[in-house]
Amino acid sequence: MTAKEKETKRSKQQNVEISGSEAVIRSLIEEGTEIIFGYPGGQIMPIYDALYDYRNVLRHILTRHEQGAVHAAQGYARATGKTGVCLVTSGPGATNLITGIADAMIDSTPLVCITGQVASPLLGSDAFQESDIIGISMPITKWNYQITSPDEIPSTIAKAFYIAATGRPGPVLIDITKNAQVGKFKYKYAKCHKIRSYIPEFPVNKEKLNQAADLINSAKKPYLLYGQGILLSRAEKELKQFIEKTGIPAAGTLLGLSAIKTNHPLNMGMLGMHGNYGPNIKTNECDVLIAVGMRFDDRVTGNLKTYAKQAKVIHIEIDPAEINKNVKSDIALLGDAKRILKLLHLLAEKKKHLSWVNEFKDAHEIEMKKIISSDLNPETLGIGMAEVVNKVSELTNSSAIIVSDVGQNQMAAARYSKFATSRSHITSGGLGTMGFGLPAAMGAKLGIPDREVVLFVGDGGLQMTIQEFGTIAQEKVPVKIVVLNNRFLGMVRQWQELFFEKRYSFTEIFSPDFVKVAAAYGIPGQLVNKRKDLNKALQTMLESKGSYIVEVMVEKEDNIFPMVPAGASVSDILLCVNDIKSSN
Repeated sequence: MTAKEKETKRSKQQNVEISGSEAVIRSLIEEGTEIIFGYPGGQIMPIYDALYDYRNVLRHILTRHEQGAVHAAQGYARATGKTGVCLVTSGPGATNLITGIADAMIDSTPLVCITGQVASPLLGSDAFQESDIIGISMPITKWNYQITSPDEIPSTIAKAFYIAATGRPGPVLIDITKNAQVGKFKYKYAKCHKIRSYIPEFPVNKEKLNQAADLINSAKKPYLLYGQGILLSRAEKELKQFIEKTGIPAAGTLLGLSAIKTNHPLNMGMLGMHGNYGPNIKTNECDVLIAVGMRFDDRVTGNLKTYAKQAKVIHIEIDPAEINKNVKSDIALLGDAKRILKLLHLLAEKKKHLSWVNEFKDAHEIEMKKIISSDLNPETLGIGMAEVVNKVSELTNSSAIIVSDVGQNQMAAARYSKFATSRSHITSGGLGTMGFGLPAAMGAKLGIPDREVVLFVGDGGLQMTIQEFGTIAQEKVPVKIVVLNNRFLGMVRQWQELFFEKRYSFTEIFSPDFVKVAAAYGIPGQLVNKRKDLNKALQTMLESKGSYIVEVMVEKEDNIFPMVPAGASVSDILLCVNDIKSSN
């Protein structure tokens, strides 16, 4: 169909009397929605009935739990850069979205969540499956709105997609009463391009831009920190060009990983509590700190009283609420990272900071000797998490989208995966949601079917959303699942070992045979107990055309180092257990 034919067909569909339910579906199609993740129920049934006639246009994924739907929508959004959509009923259906919505809010993931609601006359009457989802979700959404009349549907959905995707992205929730779904009106759709009083991006302050460039050009030890804002603004190319021109070493936050290739000579690794040694300690040694698209959260800064006090701080950020919230900036550049980096690149002088970069390399050598070498080549009989992650990275030639759950599996995946392509690392950052991994991996694979998607998940996190095996099987989603089973809630156990005298209070966990559980859903897999079987099992998994699970029994008391203890300075990063003993 030609563009003209499509426009003719679209115009014929305008000003036709239809139900509110059909208006919802048509509006989603107008916004380019391809996949909806959801779960039907009483108060959303009219919309599901309308969806039946559009099932060849819109693909609906029936998850096994509403939390699975919202995490899958997050995975889809993070992998594709598009807005994820989920559709659920009222009451418990709506409240089951809350964890995922909160996760999307803090991790800046664009979502449009649509919930059904009881009819308008019943609002506030404690009707069956009524909940005040607008009140509940208000603190954790970028915007929410309750529709009580069908003619509000097109403009509200248009506004929702615009708000979710512009500025700092985030989740939006639309609650639609039953009478608005069944009522009829003359449908007309127009995309939203502007909302009065909503300013998604501020104009760049040229004076501050020049001041920032002067600081950068005169710096002796400049250091750049990049966050997920690079990915969200699609500024990967601009970041690479900027650091290559200026010779500035750079390090990424957990959510910023894959914005620059792992093997880029100026990419020094990962920041944060379990990040790399050099990127952490050099924060308190640089003279100019340039933060791009990151919010200085506590896992990156450690003790704020000692964080980068010697440095002039330049903060490039689209959200004004993040400026001076945690770390005071000397120069704040409000705006889109892509645009600002382009302008800074023009003003920056071509330089090399070889001796400064070599200091990072020296720190890396220390980390290599004390941690990385033994992590990748453990002398223990048991298998280490790091060697599993590293082996997957090697076998996929660093080309897979890596999704992780939360905990030790997450930190091992972040530390030892190598990335050659942008948008290759998906995890729950700010909220740290166990159970995120399995549905998010499914959503990522549905969004980018041509790329391999590998999930690393712990035995604790997997059991929180294990029912999504059913969705993966029914929809034939070829996700590769690696379970790092240490028979513990590993990260909590690590803290109990290091800071609570090995008092393992309720962290040892019994799990089913995950391979057999997956087999019950028709998903093949195998259990690995011995190192000699690991390589072949992972190869079999990656060669499988469908979904596949490898459960690896790893060391029970394997720890993730380096580690910045909570409340400590980034300069006090610990390289091993003995560092803790000596500090005590």
